[in-house]
Amino acid sequence: MINLEKFEVWFVTGSQHLYGEETLKQVAVHSKKIAAAFNEAKHMPVQVKFKPVVKSPEEIYAICQEANTTTNCIGIIAWMHTFSPAKMWIGGLKILQKPLLHLHTQFNRDIPWGSIDMDFMNLNQSAHGDREFGFMMSRMRLNRKVVVGHWQDETVVQQLNVWCRSAAAWHDWQGARFVRFGDNMRYVAVTDGDKVEAEMKFGYSVNTHGIGDLAAVISNVKEKEIDNLVEIYNSTYKLAASLKNNGSQYQSLRDAAKIEIGLRRFLKAGNFKGFTDTFEDLHGLVQLPGIAVQRLMNEGYGFAAEGDWKTAALVRAMKVMAAGLPGGNSFMEDYTYHFEPGNKMVLGAHMLEICESIANGKPSCEIHPLGIGGKADPVRLVFNVAAGAALNASVIDMGNRFRLLVNEVEAVKPQQPLPKLPVARVLWKPYPDMQTGCAAWILAGGAHHTCYSQNLTAQHLEDFAEMAGIEYVLIGKATNLPQLKNELRWNEMYYQMNRY
Repeated sequence: MINLEKFEVWFVTGSQHLYGEETLKQVAVHSKKIAAAFNEAKHMPVQVKFKPVVKSPEEIYAICQEANTTTNCIGIIAWMHTFSPAKMWIGGLKILQKPLLHLHTQFNRDIPWGSIDMDFMNLNQSAHGDREFGFMMSRMRLNRKVVVGHWQDETVVQQLNVWCRSAAAWHDWQGARFVRFGDNMRYVAVTDGDKVEAEMKFGYSVNTHGIGDLAAVISNVKEKEIDNLVEIYNSTYKLAASLKNNGSQYQSLRDAAKIEIGLRRFLKAGNFKGFTDTFEDLHGLVQLPGIAVQRLMNEGYGFAAEGDWKTAALVRAMKVMAAGLPGGNSFMEDYTYHFEPGNKMVLGAHMLEICESIANGKPSCEIHPLGIGGKADPVRLVFNVAAGAALNASVIDMGNRFRLLVNEVEAVKPQQPLPKLPVARVLWKPYPDMQTGCAAWILAGGAHHTCYSQNLTAQHLEDFAEMAGIEYVLIGKATNLPQLKNELRWNEMYYQMNRY
């Protein structure tokens, strides 16, 4: 469902006519070589396209305008090979609507000690030109990514890789549509928020459809379609005995399949990239969607429960960022704690809806009572999640701005079986430790719903927040509470002063 290879980032090099045609030809040759190397890099998720060297305000304005109107262009990498007077860039930067990465590099890695002369200096003066360019972006208060290092260094390529993934997710949000089936869970604060402000800030829209609209689509699903999907369930998962053909709860499996088919059809017809539902509004459905949600998330749809549209959109964005990487991303909730001295952990889960992309091994397809919602017992996939580095991320509406909060964690293998826990689950240890990590999350107003990621880093999320122009707060190995409290206070002052 998610293919990043169709996207492009444009490699734009700045110079000027002062240096003459021969120098400009060399600039172009060098720029083409760098762009080609990035494009051919092993893990580069998108295409890197060389664009002609820009040498005047008119050329700069034109390339920025072209980037804005080119659908598959998701951002610009800018580099000043020589000196490019920055006043030439004002008009283009004022209209640029795509993310911008400033690459501070040099074609030659080393100084040619025995042959360096003024011709070499004039050609290779990125140390000079990029500072001029950097000043103008700072003077214009523009958000951008700055990457420093030789273009052949693996660390530089990796930083570009991360930024391109974040840019792809930002591009995916522009014009995206998310649907809420019903409202958010009654009386709950953090899952609510300002959808108008979100559309202005993030570019995606959130609108509600009554659950009856979905039920009508589900009711038209054909028996043959159900037969085919049930067969997929049977071949893909370890099916509980009661759910097998002639089992006592086989009809429940067919009901779950019918919901999945209808839900997928509704999402495709409306061109939605994600959705929410709530157990408090199930009129017309036999059971709360469980396996349907898990499988749709695995296909790339964003999801969050209880009407939490902000987390549904974030899940979608993080799935786009991670497309093609090993591991997965899933809707998640901090559910319960393990406070054993020296071995404190969080158990993350939800009632049903954890994405199978993070499963450790073949999931089991089971049916169990839910206890809330007042409907038939729902079918769901049950599994453990592998140990390893991970993170949880949450978007919260602070009233005067949105905050993206990230906690780096270490997932751990369950130390004992969980035979009576009828949901997918993961255990993790928050960084820097349980007490600090949890206290920091609460002090920052973090939601109980998150997106859990096995394959993204905090840098992906920081770059994404920079593109969105929103607050970013990291809880990681170096976090201490006094410093975090001050950071939150400083941020509050900054955003109060820059509300309009």
